Amino acid sequence: MNCCITDMREKEVINLKDGCRIGNVCDVEFDTCSGTIVSIIIFGRGKAFGLLGRGEDIKICWNDIKVIGDDTILVDATIPENCRYNTKENMFDSLFRHK
Repeated sequence: MNCCITDMREKEVINLKDGCRIGNVCDVEFDTCSGTIVSIIIFGRGKAFGLLGRGEDIKICWNDIKVIGDDTILVDATIPENCRYNTKENMFDSLFRHK
């Protein structure tokens, strides 16, 4: 099966280690000498709705990719905690939570 870079941008990246959603592929890094893909890049999350820039980009080695499916890419990578999307709670839940 062949896949274009534009097709990869629509796929969601999921980490097999903890089941976290990392984000969508935004860019691909190539080795210009060999013509092979070295890594996929996922842009960091926006800060304050993107008004204050974004967090650190996540680079995932091509060797860490385990499966490229129709809708998702499964990877086995170590992702820093501050780069993960929190799928367990809504962004506004933390603002209104009683302590």
